[in-house]
Amino acid sequence: MTHQWVAFAIMVLAFAIAPIWIYPVFLMKVMCFALFACAFNLLIGFGGLLSFGHAMFLGTAGYAAAHAAKVWGWNPEWAVLFATACSALLAVVTGLLAIRRQGIYFAMITLALSQMVFFVYLQTPFTGGEDGIQAVPRGQLFGLFDLSNNTAMYMFVMAIFLIGFAMIWRIVHSPFGQILKAIRENQDRAISLGYDTDHYKWVAFIMSGAIAGMAGATKSLVFQLASLTDVHWSMSGEVVLMTLVGGLGTLFGPVLGAAVIVSMQNYLAHLGAWVTIIQGLIFVICVMAFRRGIIGEIANWIKKPL
Repeated sequence: MTHQWVAFAIMVLAFAIAPIWIYPVFLMKVMCFALFACAFNLLIGFGGLLSFGHAMFLGTAGYAAAHAAKVWGWNPEWAVLFATACSALLAVVTGLLAIRRQGIYFAMITLALSQMVFFVYLQTPFTGGEDGIQAVPRGQLFGLFDLSNNTAMYMFVMAIFLIGFAMIWRIVHSPFGQILKAIRENQDRAISLGYDTDHYKWVAFIMSGAIAGMAGATKSLVFQLASLTDVHWSMSGEVVLMTLVGGLGTLFGPVLGAAVIVSMQNYLAHLGAWVTIIQGLIFVICVMAFRRGIIGEIANWIKKPL
């Protein structure tokens, strides 16, 4: 565990001092997507469940937080909690339907459910349709700290990211996490030992959806916007890419993967559609040269789990 604490300390230090050289809003975007990727990795990396519909949790929480903050005038902490609860509730319902199937069938059901959610939000008046919910106020945290200040907002986002990351760390290292890994490795053996595997997978699905929602709610406050982009199927594809590039089944891999993908989108934006092609090339190179992902290869090299 010592090496993981060292890696955690390095990650915290990197995010703490990075605003000195890097634009804070960009770093906040990285942390939001890193938390989203970590939530997705909890489901696929430790539970063995590939979801092609995780964008529905990111987008649902984004709309919920934006609506709560702008229309109801809620403080940011309550808006984020409410949005996280909304995503958790959506995960409860969609999980009951999706967990009934395994493998590619599970993935296709989550994709279909996500597309249904997308079209609901496209037609529902409160979401603003294609315009989304704009000019979302960041508000005052606990009524004391004005989040319109980027420094205060950065600290808020970093706190949420670390809380979400710590939750995933605790889940993975808990008895529940160990059972989840056992189900991933050999579900039939887990069933023979008396575990209700569907129940464990459902709970993992809810946890993953809730934490993904936490990321979506935070993102909507950072950019003061909730839009259909976060609910679109392509966002579900991006989080798969982030997780695989960083390292599937590792704790720190999705964080690095999110940083790599978001950096490419930001710094190569002037290339237009070529960004997608470059992403594809990097993905192919990673799959062929780094089968375990960047952090996965480092963990294999030092013979320590990361």
